[in-house]
Amino acid sequence: MLEHRPALRAGILLSPPLLNGAALVHLVKDPDSGASFEIGPKEYFLVSRLDGSRSLAEIGDAYGKAFGRRLGEGNWKQLLGLLGSRRLLAGGPAPDPAAGPGPQRTGNLLKGTLRLVADADATTARLHAFLRPVLRPVVLGFLLLVCLAMVGVLAGSVGGLLGDLWWLLSRPVPLVAVATLLWFSTALHEFAHGVAARHVGGTVGEIGLRWRLPVAIMYCTVDNYRYLRRRRDQLAVAGAGAFANLLFLLPFFAWWTALPQGDPTGRVLGALLLLGSAQALVNLVPLPPLDGYTILGHALRVTRLAPASSAYLRLRLRDRAAAAAYPARARRLYLGYGVGSAVLVLLLIGALVTAVLLTMGRSGP
Repeated sequence: MLEHRPALRAGILLSPPLLNGAALVHLVKDPDSGASFEIGPKEYFLVSRLDGSRSLAEIGDAYGKAFGRRLGEGNWKQLLGLLGSRRLLAGGPAPDPAAGPGPQRTGNLLKGTLRLVADADATTARLHAFLRPVLRPVVLGFLLLVCLAMVGVLAGSVGGLLGDLWWLLSRPVPLVAVATLLWFSTALHEFAHGVAARHVGGTVGEIGLRWRLPVAIMYCTVDNYRYLRRRRDQLAVAGAGAFANLLFLLPFFAWWTALPQGDPTGRVLGALLLLGSAQALVNLVPLPPLDGYTILGHALRVTRLAPASSAYLRLRLRDRAAAAAYPARARRLYLGYGVGSAVLVLLLIGALVTAVLLTMGRSGP
């Protein structure tokens, strides 16, 4: 048996190591069936080496050197039996097909989803091919610098922009126009996630419309971004939406800067720029379900950061000895995120109250 050279089926996805509670885990996914599960570092060491070129004896020798323990035939039978039962081994039974994207429409008039394209991955691939010339690092770097300069100018003009927003709220026609443009920006936000995923080797599962009246927004699901090997690729996919929001504002920013002082169009554009930039930047706040939370999880290689932090803090209050059994890195991350997120929420509430007071103050006599 130890001379056997088994291999995983082509296409099986293995994630980088992720912290989940007190444990380090890897995610395993079968893209054909859509099934996924977690394994520990020792199991990952073995599974990741099942490539058909190495015998079980060779893998077992490497395992013994890494973990100080030899594997017997019983251990191999248990592991291969598990992989075989999940139809992950090459030469085994064919996997059950994935359920597919589901029905085109779910829910009702008040709450539901509507799938807009039959093949989201092919649609995104065509869009990616069209945009490929501007997806070079030098072009994206230049555009990022321009966006940051725009944000700096808007931050310096925030007092006047708040006055423009208050002015806009009492004028229904331009208000509807600004709201429509912002909705279109959210659609671009979602498509940007899909294009970024295609650019770094990801796949897009579904593109559609999700609503909970009176709010309706586009969505784009990326199937395998958790399994991308490079952290920067995961960060690029997660941050692409906010970047697209800022890019959308650039022509309006140029228009706004070119208008003379006191032009009513400038007030509409000022409100649009304030709301649009806030939309992009708030999305980068590291709180669920915002993109900033996803970015932080990828950067730290942590899954379920918010619930794991909450569970750790409750355990710390109830049983300090049990909490001390967490790895040192987990204790630092969960305590830091728990305290930091609470402070961040208070700061956001304070900023919102201050903005409202300033806006109301500018509208006074």
